Amino acid sequence: MKICLIIPPSVFLLDERVFMMLGILRVAAVLECHDIPVDMLDLSGITNYEDVVADYCAQTDTTIFGITSTTPQLPSTIRVLKTIKSIKPKARVILGGPHITLVNSAYKRERGLNIQGRAINAFHQLVKDFDVLVAGDGEEAIFEALKKDAPKLIDADITESNLFLTNSRLAELPFPARHLVDVGSYHYSIDGVAALSMIAQLGCPFQCGFCAGRNSPFFRRARTRTSENIVAEMIHIYQTYGIRGFMMYDDELNMNRRMIELMNLISETQAKLGTEFRLRGFIKAELLTEEQAEAMYRAGFRWILAGFESGSPRILKNINKKATREQNTRCLEIARKHGLKVKALMSLGHPGESEKTVLETRDWLLETAPEDFDISIITTYPGSAYYDHALQDPKNSKVWIYTFEKTGDKLYSLEVDYRVTADYFKGNPDDGYTSFVYTNYLSPEQLIQLRGSTEKEVRERLNIPFNPSLNAKMYEHSMGQGSFLPPNILRSSDLR
Repeated sequence: MKICLIIPPSVFLLDERVFMMLGILRVAAVLECHDIPVDMLDLSGITNYEDVVADYCAQTDTTIFGITSTTPQLPSTIRVLKTIKSIKPKARVILGGPHITLVNSAYKRERGLNIQGRAINAFHQLVKDFDVLVAGDGEEAIFEALKKDAPKLIDADITESNLFLTNSRLAELPFPARHLVDVGSYHYSIDGVAALSMIAQLGCPFQCGFCAGRNSPFFRRARTRTSENIVAEMIHIYQTYGIRGFMMYDDELNMNRRMIELMNLISETQAKLGTEFRLRGFIKAELLTEEQAEAMYRAGFRWILAGFESGSPRILKNINKKATREQNTRCLEIARKHGLKVKALMSLGHPGESEKTVLETRDWLLETAPEDFDISIITTYPGSAYYDHALQDPKNSKVWIYTFEKTGDKLYSLEVDYRVTADYFKGNPDDGYTSFVYTNYLSPEQLIQLRGSTEKEVRERLNIPFNPSLNAKMYEHSMGQGSFLPPNILRSSDLR
């Protein structure tokens, strides 16, 4: 038995070769440990990715495929699926990853409430499209999906299931099979030091209204590895690839109660190795303390990212952020005191958003002067309160209305077929932003205009240049030239 695992392209991003997708690489590593051959097709940044898939299918006897997909990747994933089926109609195609996990979570909620919502329709469409669906953790569930009598849905997003990863099981898993992708083609650095991404812990227990997965244990339940296991992966990356930079892609690093212990161990490890690391990661603003900031800098952190989201007290309340404007300001002050640069992650388009609240966000950014920032327009992904708790507009079936009960503020979202629309949250600031949401005060067009003008003004006044990934590279698969496997498509069997 051999399986081909596929990372679909992320055509909505300016640069697809920044952070590799680690979830599917962990699945690959587990399969390799069980002596199951793995072919990996990393389609990130490949312009004619359907040709890659077609070429692979035509020249191999592989009949089992596993694809991971986020929601914005789904249109490309569907195109990959159709390419496989056009050449190998009897192939088994397994879908895993965030999108099916989120849709399944929303689907289960609707079934439990006995309502017919958009999640049920989205789920049934995925059932029709794919042979097997894997929701939640894939590291154990993949073996169920490979069975000849596999059910249509393998739900590993249930805490009581033996497929749901525990803290101890997380620490036992092999490190992601980064050797199956072209590591050198990924370009990211932290203060000039080449870096790779890592995930030290899973899940976020907070309940921000815009955030998907709030009813999904996979996304909601915090699961952590041991400090020793996390540092062992850093050492492995350093010794294997000579990489000294680490982008910690956890939801909230300082949610870990053993964070100081981890920072101390990272510091000690650098001393033993005779080298110096550079790190970057996400934190929860109101949880940041002086002790945490000092330990992070000592461990090699130079940048932290925080989802402040808004400078408006009204919006912070409406999104259930559990952090005040003053707490967010204090976070920046603590970070700056200890030498940490901050990237402020901001978003527009929440319930009650108006020109006044957008200007409050602008003013807060100018007042606090973070070293970098992002302003995006939110999307209503399955599994978020904005999606799950929205009701269909009786006057327009293509519009859904979410109401924040505590204030009565509303958010209107347009019906989106995620199979054909890349409902993305970031793009080229000149022409790449789309809004599928609006409020009582701002239309989609006004949100786009205000987002652009706010970013332009803040960047100019704080002297923060926009860097549209000038070094972004696109790759093209060349048909018929030697092997069907271009440099970034590797087989585990070739590496033994």
